[in-house]
Amino acid sequence: MDAATIVGLLADPARLKVVAALALGAGTIEEVAQAAGLPLKDVALAARRLAHAGLVRRDRHDLELLTERFGAAARAAAESAPPPEPLSDDPAEDAVLSAFVRDGRLVSIPAQHSKRRVVLEHLVRVFDVGVRYPEREVNALLAVWHPDTAALRRYLVDEGLLTREAGLYWRSGGWVDV
Repeated sequence: MDAATIVGLLADPARLKVVAALALGAGTIEEVAQAAGLPLKDVALAARRLAHAGLVRRDRHDLELLTERFGAAARAAAESAPPPEPLSDDPAEDAVLSAFVRDGRLVSIPAQHSKRRVVLEHLVRVFDVGVRYPEREVNALLAVWHPDTAALRRYLVDEGLLTREAGLYWRSGGWVDV
């Protein structure tokens, strides 16, 4: 069974409640109905569908969630997933960025200067060359990356990647994609 099939089965609220009740220790149709707040008929129908799909073992009124099936589907999905796109063509930079950037967000600001510089040079690319930004717009762009916008702003200015004057910021360093 694949992960998409499991997700499809759990998209039904009754089946999801049945799986949750079984995961929390219910072992009979009656216990599941009570724990899930569902009528016995709904639990029986959901259990039948889940058993047919191989996620639940059913023996008359007794039910058992086959948790190993969930783990196997998750492992198979992870193995078949394509590798993430590199964040940089330079393998050393990509290693640093991969350690600190997840799903387009900065998980933490590197303490080590050299690693922080790599991250900041990657991050400064959200600012267009030749455009002046008010502080609130700089904060909005940086908040997409990390909640500590003040620290990021300060680091970008300190590293010469952004310049600030009279409440406006502009890009003044880093590589430019052409």
